[in-house]
Amino acid sequence: MSHPHVPLFFERLSPERQIERSREFLSRWRTRRTVRSFSGDPVPFELIENAILAASSSPSGANQQPWHFVVIKDADLKRRIRIAAELEEKQNYEGRFPDEWLQALAPFGTTWQKEFLEIAPYLIVVFRIDYGLDLINGVEHKRKHYYVQESVGIACGALLAALHLSGLATLIHTPSPMGFLTDLLERPRNERPFLLIPVGYPAFGAQVPAIQKKPLAEVLTVR
Repeated sequence: MSHPHVPLFFERLSPERQIERSREFLSRWRTRRTVRSFSGDPVPFELIENAILAASSSPSGANQQPWHFVVIKDADLKRRIRIAAELEEKQNYEGRFPDEWLQALAPFGTTWQKEFLEIAPYLIVVFRIDYGLDLINGVEHKRKHYYVQESVGIACGALLAALHLSGLATLIHTPSPMGFLTDLLERPRNERPFLLIPVGYPAFGAQVPAIQKKPLAEVLTVR
């Protein structure tokens, strides 16, 4: 059974306007930095909702939209997430991480302590939905999802861009393993945590590492 088709809405811009938009986005996106020092100042929730709406409009394999976003604002739940994340991270830093990874992290000064998980006004946990679960006559049936990892990755990129363009700071946090998020947030068994993103305003005087991105010549090949 095929989907009905509708006319495409597409505004073709002049080359000058295209370049103007392209440069504007590039200029704003280049200012995004990973922030580990957050302010507890409140954030309008509509900014979070709009960013998630933008992310959930991303393309996905067979339009299955294999993602779910859980927003945490409750202080007690944020604290429980911090405790569970730090438990895993402490084991990582003190034995599970290979020396190579620890050496790569060393210039950034990161540790197993993750106080930002309590301070940031919102945490967004992105779950990937590995397969669908349909209830038919009281019996659960699995439905295969396609290109889940790729689809959720695209949605996360859109989410980060939308949050940044809304004037918010973010951090991409991936405590490993992340199974505790499934339990704490009471998500179904077909979902797996993909990213944990603290969101808010930077703390006054926040600093970030002085890093450089690769030049275009290193990341682009034209054939």
